Amino acid sequence: MRGGGTGPGSSVLTGGEALVRALAAHGTDLAFGIPGTHNLEIYRHLAPYGIRHLAPRHEQGAGYAADGYARATGRPGVAITTTGPALLNIAAAVGQAYSDSVPLLVVSPGMPLRHPRLATGMLHEMPSQTEAFRHITAFSHRVSSVEEIGAAVARAFTLFRTQRPRPVHIEVPLDLLTAAEPAGAPRMAPPHLPVRPRPEALREAAEALRRARRPALVLGGGAHGAGAEALALAERLGAAVATTANGKGAFPESHPRALGVRLHTPAVQKWLAGSDAVLAVGTELAESDLWSAPPALTGTLIRVDIDPAQMFAVLPADIALVGEARETLRALLGELPRVRDEESSITGTAPAPVDAAALRAEADAGTADGRDGRRLPFLAAIRSVLPPGTVLTSDSAQCCYNGALPHLPVDPPGRYLHPTGFGTLGYALPAAIGAKAGAPERPVVALSGDGGFQFTVQELATAADLALPLPVVVFDNGGYGEIRDEMAARGDAPVAVDHPPLDLGALARAYGGHGARATTPAALADALRTALTVPGPTVITVPEPADHREPAHPTEETDL
Repeated sequence: MRGGGTGPGSSVLTGGEALVRALAAHGTDLAFGIPGTHNLEIYRHLAPYGIRHLAPRHEQGAGYAADGYARATGRPGVAITTTGPALLNIAAAVGQAYSDSVPLLVVSPGMPLRHPRLATGMLHEMPSQTEAFRHITAFSHRVSSVEEIGAAVARAFTLFRTQRPRPVHIEVPLDLLTAAEPAGAPRMAPPHLPVRPRPEALREAAEALRRARRPALVLGGGAHGAGAEALALAERLGAAVATTANGKGAFPESHPRALGVRLHTPAVQKWLAGSDAVLAVGTELAESDLWSAPPALTGTLIRVDIDPAQMFAVLPADIALVGEARETLRALLGELPRVRDEESSITGTAPAPVDAAALRAEADAGTADGRDGRRLPFLAAIRSVLPPGTVLTSDSAQCCYNGALPHLPVDPPGRYLHPTGFGTLGYALPAAIGAKAGAPERPVVALSGDGGFQFTVQELATAADLALPLPVVVFDNGGYGEIRDEMAARGDAPVAVDHPPLDLGALARAYGGHGARATTPAALADALRTALTVPGPTVITVPEPADHREPAHPTEETDL
């Protein structure tokens, strides 16, 4: 029974209940987090308001899981922490969500309203949680009354619905969490209203594309949901389409015009620089997309982005289309037939389609050599097993950015979730858990390296709690392979990059999951096929021979 006369039908609520009521009113059905001494009043009200809860083993895992949930479902992810160290534990995940424009809401308690500025030694005390998070979120809001809680949550969901999505932090002082005060009626974010560019800018962009003889499309994370329109534009313009890491899955990579995630290759950068019109949709065109400074473009750069500031970032737009990707591309398609028909009636000409297959082959020249080449048959084996609509999550690991991003094709409605920009390690496993929790009907597979996997390996226990099939493919190169290679390139002796052999399958079994090893592509396909059917996580280790050592485990073992 609730104390203080509070309840779902009451206008007098504790701060904890007011917070949960506001989350439920905005459609939150699942939260990730860990209970702590200071946030129990929040946890008390989750079940009565119909919000399920999944408990990762570390707050960083909670943040990545909420991030994966958001990317896989299109709904904001919600994470609950307690004060001080717990909130700082989630900071890396918040930074990643900021970098990748993910709608992530972190709620936490804070020091009491009248807590003195001078330290008192209170449990989990820190000078200012909101100041710490203000620089890695769209905003960090400390409320000052129970009634303000609803407005703060509505403000967060308004941002998620109407602006470039970024993480938000809401802090409720400890004394407000348990104080019963008038909460007022629930405050609601306004409904989603499409943002459209100026008509004159659309006409200018259509004219530039009409005149282009070498058009190019680049799709970033902001293009998800606009894949059909991007496909229609590519076919209308005869343009090849490149995607960033965050844009992977927005455009079918099996399509003959698809270049995939190859913006980092000299061949594709040369193509981009030589295009006379580049339509960049929902992308920063930043170093993390290109792995280098952006090429000097010779043509007209048309940017489509919901964030007006992006029009001046990295490569400034020649034509700025401020609006949502789907609405903007639809409007652009509506504008193009008129100007294209005028052109064809005058000249009868049309741009020659780019030979995307030849460009892909040129971009991939040399990848069949060395360690990258040895991965290709294993990636092909993964691709052969994945059902349509699979969600793949990956880590900041060589097997992912050198391997799966360019060489494991994904077609919609499949998705590929990668920690771009901020480049955190340990993302793949907890993000896969969040994706699977949010979309249990969809196959989800995590890809990682042995180094990054161990940043969040304890989340195998969370995956076991979920009791749903979750394959985790780990390419084991005996440590931090990328940093080892960078040290070697500098002529340095390797330091702290080689790890002793570890039986990851046994570790998975200890957490309540399953383990397998695959030394051949056929063995990987068999293990993955089984792992997609058995409850709980299955860690499939793929040993990668390194020049300086022998494979740690020369035999194949499995408990499946």
